[in-house]
Amino acid sequence: MRWPWQREERATITQNASAEELAMYFQVIGGNVTPMGNVTVDKALGVPAVWAAVSFLSRTLAALPLHLYRNKSEGVEKLSGGLATLIHEAPNEETTSFKWRQYFWQQVFTGGRGLSWIERSGNNIVAIWNFDPTKTKLTRENGRTSYKFDQKAPYAAKDVIDVPFMLKPDGLAHYGPIASGNKAIQLALAMNDYGSGFFAGGGVPPLAVKGPMPAGKDAMIRAQQQIQQAIEASRESNVPITNLPAGYELVPIGFDPDKGQMTEARRFQIEEVARLYNLPPVFLQDLTHGTFSNTEQQDLHLVKHVIAQWAQAFEEELNLKLFGQRNGGRYVEHNLDGLMRGDFTSRMEGMATAVQNALLTPNEARRLDNREAKENGDDLLIQGATVPLGTQPDAAGEADE
Repeated sequence: MRWPWQREERATITQNASAEELAMYFQVIGGNVTPMGNVTVDKALGVPAVWAAVSFLSRTLAALPLHLYRNKSEGVEKLSGGLATLIHEAPNEETTSFKWRQYFWQQVFTGGRGLSWIERSGNNIVAIWNFDPTKTKLTRENGRTSYKFDQKAPYAAKDVIDVPFMLKPDGLAHYGPIASGNKAIQLALAMNDYGSGFFAGGGVPPLAVKGPMPAGKDAMIRAQQQIQQAIEASRESNVPITNLPAGYELVPIGFDPDKGQMTEARRFQIEEVARLYNLPPVFLQDLTHGTFSNTEQQDLHLVKHVIAQWAQAFEEELNLKLFGQRNGGRYVEHNLDGLMRGDFTSRMEGMATAVQNALLTPNEARRLDNREAKENGDDLLIQGATVPLGTQPDAAGEADE
C-alpha cells in the first residue's frame, strides 16, 4: 500500500528535511507544543491546588468575626453601632462584610495585594470600598505614598487599607504568590494539559511516523493531513488498527503517564502550591501523608502560623487607617474562636473550662453562641475542690459528725 504523497524516488532522504518541516510533521501526531509564558491569575486558578488555596484562605479569613473594642481603665469594652456595624456587617450599602473581606483576600492570594478605600465625611467614616489592585498605581512623592485608581485623583495612604503579600525592597511594589510561583504553576498546568490530551487521545502517547520523508513543504502538508485523516477514521470507527503503507511504522515520542510518574509529579505539585501559601497540605485535600495525629497538628499550624498572622496584618492596617497613629484606645480585632464553630464538642468543653475557672461568666459564654443572658449568670464561678494544702477538710471527721 502506498499513500498518494509517497514516491519511490524519495526513499531515503530524511536527512534533507528542514527543521521547520520536521516540526510541522511532528505537530500532526504530537500536537502543538509552545513554551508557556507568564502564568496569569485566570490560568493559575485552573490548577485545582491553587484554586483550593485561594478559596480556602479567603473564605476562612472573611468568615472570622471582626469586632470593635475600646480599652478602659476597668477593662475592655466591646463597642456596637456606627463603625462597629460597618466593620462587622456591611462596609457600604452594596457589600456585606464577608463579601468585602473575601474579595480583599482573594486579591492578596492571587495578585499579591489587597486594597480598600475608606470614605470619610469630615471626621466620620461612612463606608469602605474595595479597589481593583490591577488598576491601581502606587507612587511616592516627598516621602508620602499615594494611590491612583481608575484615572481619579490620587488617594492618600492614610485613607487606603493596604495588605501586600510581600513587599519588594522599594516598599511600594510587591511580590505575588502566583507570579513568584510561576514555574511551579506552569508545571502543574503542563501536566494538566498533557494528562487531558493523553486521555482524550484514548490513552495513547504522542506518536511519529517513521519511514521515508516526503520532500517539499507542500508534500509535507499533504502527508500531515492524510496521516491525521487515517487516525481520525480509525478512532471514529472504533477500530484500533490504522493502516500504514509498507516501510512505515508508528513510534512513540513521549512517555505515558505511568512511566513519566505523572501521579507522583502531580501530587508533588500540590505540595509545591502548599509551600507558596504556607498551607498544610491537608487543607488542599491532600491526605497522602495524613494521619490522625499529624492532621490535628496541621490544624494547629494553620491557626498559629497562617490565619493568625494574616489576621494581625489586617487588624493593624485597619487600626492605623481607621483611627490614626494615636487611636485613643479603640481597636479592631478578629475573634479566632470563630474557627471552632464547626467543632461543637471542643467548643463546649472550652467554654465549660473557662466558666469553671472564672475566665468567663456563664452569660459571657452564652453570648459567644448568641444565646440570651440568664439571671444570676454574670458572676464569675470557680470549682471549690481546689484549696491550699493543709486547709482541706477532714473527710473522715466530717462523716463522723
